[in-house]
Amino acid sequence: MTSSTLTSGDLIADRRADYARMLATGGDMEAAAELMEQALELAPSWGAGWFLLGEYREKAGLRQPAIEAYRRVLDLNADDVFGAGLKLSILGDRAQPATPPLAYVEQLFDDYADRFETALVEKLDYKVPGRLAALIAAKGRVRYARAIDLGCGTGLMGVELRAQVDHLEGYDLSANMLAKAEDKAIYDHLDQADLSLGTAEARLIGPALSAGRADLVTAADVLMYLGDLGPVFDLAATLLTDHGHFAFSVEHLRDESDDFRLQPSLRYAHVPAYIERLLAQHGFTLVGSEQLVIRMDGGQPVNGILFIAENRRPA
Repeated sequence: MTSSTLTSGDLIADRRADYARMLATGGDMEAAAELMEQALELAPSWGAGWFLLGEYREKAGLRQPAIEAYRRVLDLNADDVFGAGLKLSILGDRAQPATPPLAYVEQLFDDYADRFETALVEKLDYKVPGRLAALIAAKGRVRYARAIDLGCGTGLMGVELRAQVDHLEGYDLSANMLAKAEDKAIYDHLDQADLSLGTAEARLIGPALSAGRADLVTAADVLMYLGDLGPVFDLAATLLTDHGHFAFSVEHLRDESDDFRLQPSLRYAHVPAYIERLLAQHGFTLVGSEQLVIRMDGGQPVNGILFIAENRRPA
């Protein structure tokens, strides 16, 4: 839910929506849904309101009414800034997408930027940057000339890398996240980029992301926001020098019937065999991995895997 669209433009509708949120916080999802329906009678074109209604109905166990609400969101918001299509996939109404909507991911992290570190590190016991940096130190090199931190966010991975790289660059889809990273004054260069495009769309990637540019590429807690990882593996292979290292994390999907699967969290989990196959296809040799609990979510551990691989281009 995006902060920029939480008002319907109708005072009475907003008031009813506020009461609905209070009921939802208290656990009465059916009553929250009923009150939200009343709000939407006054503001029928309010996309965020329909999304809230979908969530209340879903949590109340009203699957088909929830699907109808999420479909209405898509009718009103073609760019799917709320991720309603992802919700419909989780509810079995449509196939899972290979990647989430660009507008959804960008808005999600723009809105999350101010509370990102407090929520992730202090409340959810987030461990990836420190553990990934340790894996790089153990299986990679003592020092790197140029590192590229893909999906750098607010710079948590950059903090861990700064002491062992001469030149550090960060790229992220979210402008607000990049502003937080800039405040840390640890990156030599920061820029906006859509990682899901790989090397296919230079105008969004930018001229700075040129071939053979880095000897280390990292993607910490990034790939779970993508299903199909082929484009980002292609990008990493293109960016790296021969024998450069690609270090990254994924959420661990133990059911190997799919390469990846969208989770109720609206993040993707991946099976290790899929990761290993992609590495081989893109000229990487796996040099180290580690399984761990990467964070807590709803009081439950989220299992993940860290990887470091070496780019070995054909002679």
